[in-house]
Amino acid sequence: MISAAQDLPIQLSAMSRSRTFLSDFLAFIKRGNVLELAVAVVIGGAFGKVVDAVVTLVMGAVLQPALKAANVGAITNWPAGALIVALINFLVISFVVFLIVRSIEALYRKKDAVVAPDTQALLASAVTRLSDALDRR
Repeated sequence: MISAAQDLPIQLSAMSRSRTFLSDFLAFIKRGNVLELAVAVVIGGAFGKVVDAVVTLVMGAVLQPALKAANVGAITNWPAGALIVALINFLVISFVVFLIVRSIEALYRKKDAVVAPDTQALLASAVTRLSDALDRR
């Protein structure tokens, strides 16, 4: 039979591991990237639902004459209708994300596009300072 005193090192070891795990987890959560990613996932999910509704509405209106001719009530009633709607949603969301990323990259390029200093002006300034320093001696 194991006594309570013999169990104590096992319990302390388990507690220190759980504290290390917990502190590592808290450090991971406190990083800004994790919170930004969580917000992006939530916004992306909401955006996906909006795009789905818009695509369903637009595709229903655009394809309504073809759907009536085929005696189909909605695009989702086709054998692969749900797949078609999902592919259109994917393309629309991908295009919007592409536009957003492209505009953000353009902003960073403008910010990073620092005008290089004129080497001739720098050289002339250095020569002038050097000649002034020599004249003072």
